[in-house]
Amino acid sequence: MAKTNLAQERRRGRELALHALYLAVQTDIDPHDALDTLPGWPLASDTSKQFAGILLERLRRHDDEIDKTITEIIQHWERHRVARIDDCIIRLGACELIACPDIPTAVSINEAIELAKKYSTEQSGRFVNGILDAMAAHYLTQDA
Repeated sequence: MAKTNLAQERRRGRELALHALYLAVQTDIDPHDALDTLPGWPLASDTSKQFAGILLERLRRHDDEIDKTITEIIQHWERHRVARIDDCIIRLGACELIACPDIPTAVSINEAIELAKKYSTEQSGRFVNGILDAMAAHYLTQDA
């Protein structure tokens, strides 16, 4: 699969994972169960579906660590005041930073910013960028 095509497939996978995560948060169901109910799910490629599933599984595996780190980073902002869609985008971006070492940090952050711009607001893009940049720096200093 060509690199550009893989990037497009992963972008679609991120969108599917975001939709499933947001639906799960809104309805209190498992994000994996939500995937099958998404209108775009039957039309998505196998690569996109697989990547969405991987992201949600890794998010589940690292959920406590991700939430703890996000809470530490946004210490001057009450977590419950963050828009749900922005929180879902940040959690997925953080998941990539922590659990997807094959994806460059800059790509994970940029993709999260693009999701925020598409599904939230222009200001959300900057907010997501700030949180994920701080999170990336946090993990880089831990690895050093």
